[in-house]
Amino acid sequence: MVVRPFHIPIDPANPGNGRVGRIIDQVLALNEERAEDVLELVLRDFEARHWQTRHVFIERYRQIAGVLGLNGGISPIKHQLIGAYFCHEYSYAAAALMNPSIVPHPDQTGLSRGSQRVIMSLRAVGEGHISSIAFREGILSPGAQFDLAPEPPFATAASLRQTDIHPGETIEVHRHEDSTISGTLIFPITPAQSNGLEDLRLVQFAHDDGRIEWIGTYTAYNGREIRSEFLRTDDFRSFRMQPIRGPAARNKGMAMFPRRIGGEYMMIGRQDGENLFLIRSPEIDHWSEGELLLTPRYPWELVQIGNCGAPIELDEGWLMLTHGVGAMRKYSIGAVLLDKQNPSKILARTVEPLLSPADEDREGYVPNVVYTCGGLRHGDLLFIPYGVADSSVAFAFLPIASLLAAME
Repeated sequence: MVVRPFHIPIDPANPGNGRVGRIIDQVLALNEERAEDVLELVLRDFEARHWQTRHVFIERYRQIAGVLGLNGGISPIKHQLIGAYFCHEYSYAAAALMNPSIVPHPDQTGLSRGSQRVIMSLRAVGEGHISSIAFREGILSPGAQFDLAPEPPFATAASLRQTDIHPGETIEVHRHEDSTISGTLIFPITPAQSNGLEDLRLVQFAHDDGRIEWIGTYTAYNGREIRSEFLRTDDFRSFRMQPIRGPAARNKGMAMFPRRIGGEYMMIGRQDGENLFLIRSPEIDHWSEGELLLTPRYPWELVQIGNCGAPIELDEGWLMLTHGVGAMRKYSIGAVLLDKQNPSKILARTVEPLLSPADEDREGYVPNVVYTCGGLRHGDLLFIPYGVADSSVAFAFLPIASLLAAME
């Protein structure tokens, strides 16, 4: 559960009119004692259920005041009360929790040898089938051991500090300085994202100058149209949300390679809803059409194939997890090995899936689905977090040598 903005349409030509203006006028008409009584009732209902509730109300007031041009003659009590009228309690994962990806954590201090701290992203679906981005931290220890950090008692939404949002521009949201990564959510903000942020595929990207950046591709959906966008961060404290430019941005399921290859940025994507394509670009934020890379071949993937996250670099080549859709729209996870210097060359692929829905985990929000948005190499093991029937998340370890030996 999280407190997030409650949006009431505002007429840009007359922002102070309409329902928003009426609510504010009626709050301002209250005498100070009555306003304090109303605020105390709100806090009695909600303050113990959320973290820094008063601070959230004040931040929301500042957003509303910036849009409406409210003057400074309003008391602190009414600041909070106005903010409360434009917030609501939201159960961000009430409908579904699914499609995780995983990357190394920026902080690897204090760990024993062979362990690594990780961050997992998740697609959380709440009221109205609106998707947001959630995070959980954890530690991978030597061998097949994964310890997931406890879920925090409170969650907070990353905040937007700018008041003007223009189509096609980069926006930046910030995690509260006292909030953990595991307790942070990123909600749709722009009109292009209004119906959801879907299927973030994170990768730890190494720039040519040695700088490390965490880059994720996700699908922004407004209820009618989709487009691909970037989520970029240096520290998981501030996040830049940036539309991808170029023809390839109209597609879903794009995933970046973790470094440039031969001087080019590269992605895997599905341009036609059926096959996988390799997309190259000289610049990171503009992507044109790609070249056909992989088509369905085996019974478990005949309907369509797609990528399951960023390719993973091995000595033997680029290991790319795939999803295949077979009869009765059953989703399974497979893998492909691409040439390290020339990823357009397929070296091997799995004949049978690595993971398929089992009897005990076929039921859920979307039945007969296992799906991941990215795995991670952990020593000589492949670690795969994956969604089960869009209702829960499970974890799998697989020896990389065994996987490569099973490919043809």
